[in-house]
Order: sequence, then structure tokens, then C-alpha cells
Amino acid sequence: MKHFFAAFLFLAVLTACSSPQSQSAPVRLPRLEVNGTYLMNDQGDTVQLRGVSYGWHNLWPRFYNAESVRYLVKEWHATVLRASMGIGINELSYLVNPDYAKERITTVVDAAIEQGVYVLIDWHSHTLELEPAVQFFTEMATRYKGVPNVIYEIFNEPVEQSWSEVKAYAEKVISAIRSVEPESVILVGCPHWDQDIHLVAQDPIVGEKNLMYTVHFYAGTHKEWLRQASDYALSKGVPIFVSECAAMNADGDGPLDVEEWQRWIDWMDAHRISWVAWSISDKHETCSMLLPSAASEGGWQEFEMKEWGQMVRRYLLPNVQ
Repeated sequence: MKHFFAAFLFLAVLTACSSPQSQSAPVRLPRLEVNGTYLMNDQGDTVQLRGVSYGWHNLWPRFYNAESVRYLVKEWHATVLRASMGIGINELSYLVNPDYAKERITTVVDAAIEQGVYVLIDWHSHTLELEPAVQFFTEMATRYKGVPNVIYEIFNEPVEQSWSEVKAYAEKVISAIRSVEPESVILVGCPHWDQDIHLVAQDPIVGEKNLMYTVHFYAGTHKEWLRQASDYALSKGVPIFVSECAAMNADGDGPLDVEEWQRWIDWMDAHRISWVAWSISDKHETCSMLLPSAASEGGWQEFEMKEWGQMVRRYLLPNVQ
């Protein structure tokens, strides 16, 4: 009996080691493509991604780790994450310390790929930085060439720039990415903190596929007028991706406007528009989802989450809102 058990155990171990589908093997996701105003997979199914954005990497680097990614996917059921690379502000910014910035961002991106979700590489800037952006996105496109999980967000929120300036910048960065990666989805920002989507509708980028344009809203400030502007853009065939949103005021503070947030959720669901909520951070403000006592690696209890973090988690859980 002892010999039989030993032989059985050996066969079990051998079978597990030789299994073609290891439990740690990354899930192969369908490649995404843009068809009209819809984000779709390569089987022709309409896709609506829902997830969360990390705060600026150079302000909250402690959350940029594989464990927090795993937790957000497994426990919050996020289907997309956003790695927000701060371009300026401090000594950890990309323009000052590019190696550190890339290490933080790729840690999250690699972990998202491992967990089988989509991930935005976000050039989190309010100013035009053409040459550094071209260099960075060429490097990222080379690193992740052919990986369907990766979406490139090439300009977070233009502020003072005109649409003609943003468009010219975008065309150059898109060209750099396309020289390496011809198929990936690319997100393009629009003027005035990603609210002037009507300007894009009047003069969109032409000759490129798999482009979407970002709209950002904070429900306490941005109400029906922005949805109407977005409806106008959709009517002109301009595809929209909400890569940053939240339920309080545009400064990230103030009370949650739950009713207006629900109007936005209903609108995005009706149009199958993907959305990413801001943010995984612990600043003393309403839009930071966590308290300073929250661990860097996830495992957050409700008492370690602010009201906004608890609310976003509820909206991400299947069949719970």
C-alpha cells in the first residue's frame, strides 16, 4: 500500500508539472479593435471595460506593485487598470527620473497582463512634451508589441492647448507607436481637461484605425451638458473612452454626487462606453479611495477605504450596484 501511494503521488506531481496550462500562466485576452463608436474584441463582441486608475506614480508609488494589481482584479473585479505615469511635478517624475518611472509603470502593466486584464499606459501630463512622449511610447510599443492587454493613452488632459496643437502632437505620437505596433488601441485626449470633445467631432484625426478619444468627468461638476457634447461626438462617429471619472467635484474634493454619478453610469452603459475611476491613492481628498492606513499591496478592509473607494468597489462587483 505504501509503494502504491508513493507511485500515485509521483504521478500526480509529474502530471501537475507537465500540465500545459499552469495556474500562473497569463490569460490570453482577445485583441481589441474600434468599430464605429464601439470598442470590440476580435470575435466581434462589443466590450465595455470597467476599472480603476492608480494615482500619479510619482506621488503614490507605494501602490504600484503586483500584489495590488492582483487584489483589484480578484477582489474588486476590475477588467481594466490605468497606470498613470506622472511626467512632471517632482524628482520621481518621468522627465527627471525616467528609469524609475518606467519601472513603476511596467510593474503594474506586467502584473495586469499576468492577471488577464487590460491596462492603460497613461502619459499623465497637462503639457505638451512631444520628444519625450515619442521616445517613451516607442519603447513601450516595442516592449509590448503584440500583447493585446495594452492600451496607450498618449496625453492625459490637455489644458491650455488648442485642439489643433493636441491633434498635431497626437499624430506624431501615433505614428511612432504604429511604426512598431500597428494594431493596438490608442486613446487621444482633448482640450480643457478632456471636456471639449465637440472640437474633436468637428475635426477628428483621419487615416488611422483603432483610435478613441477620452472624456473625463467629475459628476459634482460635469453634468448633462458634457453628456450632450459627448452625444454630439458619438453622432459624428467619434468613439469615446472615459479614462478618468469620479463622483465628486472636478478638484477631486467635496461631497459625492451619487445621483449624477448614476446618470453617468446609465449613460455609459447605454452607449457601451468603458470607464476608469480615479484613483488608487491616499491623499486627504474625496477622490483618493484609500486611507493612509491602507496597505500598499491590497487586502483593504472597508474601514481602510473612503466612501468613494467603497462605492467604486460596489459598482465593479458583478450584479451589485
